[in-house]
Amino acid sequence: MVLLGRKKNASELNKKHMKEKDIICWWSGGITSAIACKITIGLYGKDRCRVIYIATHNEDEDTERFKIDCEKLYDLEIEEISAIGEGKKYSSIEDVWYDFESLNVAHGAICSSELKRQVRLDFQRKTEYTHQVFGFEIEEVNRAKNIKKNYPKSVPVFPLLMFCLSKKDCIKKMEQYGIEVPRMYKLGFNNNNCFNTGCVQGGIGYWKKIQKEYPDKFEKMAKIEHALTNLKGKPVTCLKDQSKVAKATGITNVFLENHPDYPEYKSINDMKGRPVENLMECNGFCGIQSELFKSV
Repeated sequence: MVLLGRKKNASELNKKHMKEKDIICWWSGGITSAIACKITIGLYGKDRCRVIYIATHNEDEDTERFKIDCEKLYDLEIEEISAIGEGKKYSSIEDVWYDFESLNVAHGAICSSELKRQVRLDFQRKTEYTHQVFGFEIEEVNRAKNIKKNYPKSVPVFPLLMFCLSKKDCIKKMEQYGIEVPRMYKLGFNNNNCFNTGCVQGGIGYWKKIQKEYPDKFEKMAKIEHALTNLKGKPVTCLKDQSKVAKATGITNVFLENHPDYPEYKSINDMKGRPVENLMECNGFCGIQSELFKSV
């Protein structure tokens, strides 16, 4: 994979494409995109970078604190764009779910498509740039390949893949910068996504954790599933049963709570989910910077 999108090194690109604010750095509120932005600013300089945040207005409140801390780290403003707000297409993430009568389907979540991907593509069409920076970490090589294949006009750059950095590496790196990581990581989640409602793409292990530790959020989303199901006249759920039996019968939707009109469909209590991995750890070497991190 050519991580810079073309077979030229950073210095050659700088000489040929020395423009002001020509690199779009996508900042999601998560730890990996935050470090990807920092690396890019270090490689290309802050005069060439715009850091852009696509807000869903459904994130944990600590995301705003983390955003301010990252702005200080970058010495750059993080610009915010959104499809939600006064005069915008939607007033909340729930509007998207009800407009499309959908949550999470085979090709992804409708909220992700409408509030993130479409907003990014609209911004891309109106903006001049030479590269876009994405925070895919070392376990997301396939995602990087897919975005390069499916969205070639984005001319993507993947800084974390350049340095073979994992999500845990990014957490350690941010701690070494003296910046507190987003609260959701400390709560035991491995993403900082849509904590106000819970993330519809979170998976069975994620929603079992929500069920146990945040029952109010769980109950609210269970009611939304039932309401959307009633509107659409067929099951609308966050979760799917990927077993061979479920696929053979076509009964793949899994409700958070059993729906009385669809007794043949499972609920989350019928499923075994992989526990959410806790990415926060202290192994006695928290304050020691590795040679790799010193060079990033």
